Amino acid sequence: MRLGKYEIGRTLGEGNFGKVKYATNVETGKGFAVKILEREKILQLKITEQIKREIRTLKLLKHPNVVRLYEVLASKTKIYMVLEYVKGGELFDKIAMNGRLKEREGLMLFQQLVDGVSYCHDKGVFHRDLKPENVLVDARGNIKISDFGLSALPQHLRDDGLLHTTCGSPNYVAPEVLANRGYDGATADIWSCGVILYVILTGCLPFDDRNLAVLYQKIFKGDVMIPKWLSPGAQHMMRRILDPNPKTRITAAEIKEDKWFKQGYSPAAPEEDDDDGLLDMHDLDEAFSFSEAEQVRDGKAPAFINAFQLIGMSSSLDLSGFFEKEDASERKIRFTSNYSAKELLEKIEDIVTQMGFHVLNKNGKLKVVQSRKDLKGPGSLCIMTEVFELNPSLYVVELRKSSGDIALYRQLCTKLANDLGVSRSQPLLTSIAC
Repeated sequence: MRLGKYEIGRTLGEGNFGKVKYATNVETGKGFAVKILEREKILQLKITEQIKREIRTLKLLKHPNVVRLYEVLASKTKIYMVLEYVKGGELFDKIAMNGRLKEREGLMLFQQLVDGVSYCHDKGVFHRDLKPENVLVDARGNIKISDFGLSALPQHLRDDGLLHTTCGSPNYVAPEVLANRGYDGATADIWSCGVILYVILTGCLPFDDRNLAVLYQKIFKGDVMIPKWLSPGAQHMMRRILDPNPKTRITAAEIKEDKWFKQGYSPAAPEEDDDDGLLDMHDLDEAFSFSEAEQVRDGKAPAFINAFQLIGMSSSLDLSGFFEKEDASERKIRFTSNYSAKELLEKIEDIVTQMGFHVLNKNGKLKVVQSRKDLKGPGSLCIMTEVFELNPSLYVVELRKSSGDIALYRQLCTKLANDLGVSRSQPLLTSIAC
């Protein structure tokens, strides 16, 4: 298959939005990775702005430790992103296959990670989903930060100068991101770098639990067990980064001045802007200019997609099961709220009673029951409701359907989420837009 001057070859990877294939420039023989996005899927998922944001972000970044975007092409049915080809694969796979790295090798990778991340911050780009799966290692052992699909730019800051979209992967997300009161993107990224450093040097996660509510409590406390066999410098660095208080957490500039970090450190120089005009922003808008007729098919608008669904589609460690429907049968749904546990239980009881349900309160758990003999079919519903505390200002409400009418269950869940959901005035589903 030919795409302009590129000859498309084998498939390197496949996701929900399309495929990544290896391509060769027939004029130079140089290899590239081409991300092929299906326009129809982009329309269906309503993620046009999301993809354009990733492209605009990568357009800004030209650094040895960041994956480079060279060109964007479009056809009637597909969008093609021509990216730097990184032969070595993910850092995650390197650690999974070989276990923890020696401290010297791990320090070198960490130095490159901090170099790349701090460069992004200098450009006003906050990654917000740093993890070993999004860090590639080339054939020479150098890292390349990738996947800027959840990144944010200065224009995404609110009036308080902070970001407010909760996104990232559970084991790597900073506590202030979960607190839902706004966060500094640079500080949150540094926390994620600290988790990656811990994984590199120990081969395991600093915060982990199968129960996500328990996992988040561990993250809020920042209580991490640092192995004593690590050097004092490495231990000190981990403690400074994995500080749950973002105001006292070490910054990128301070990391670069640290004695342990500076061992053999040779800062990478950003690449010169050799923009040849291939990625014109007007052309980008044209590539994504779908007509109104295309956007509405069969009388139905494209499905809405939010941040947590997007993470769930692109990551094996995702937040989707924690904040929204957890399985195909929709038997369990969770959402966050800023009401206290006592307020939540009282308000849930008031709401479901007004809707005609019966409520049984036992040991802080509510059993919601309704029998509707006037309706055809089973016409009954039985739900268990439980509240978990993440921190003093953030709680999780979990609804579990034991039996009954699915439509009735959805109606009740929607009502509770809208009335009690995150930040009181905000809906359950958080838009990907910051």
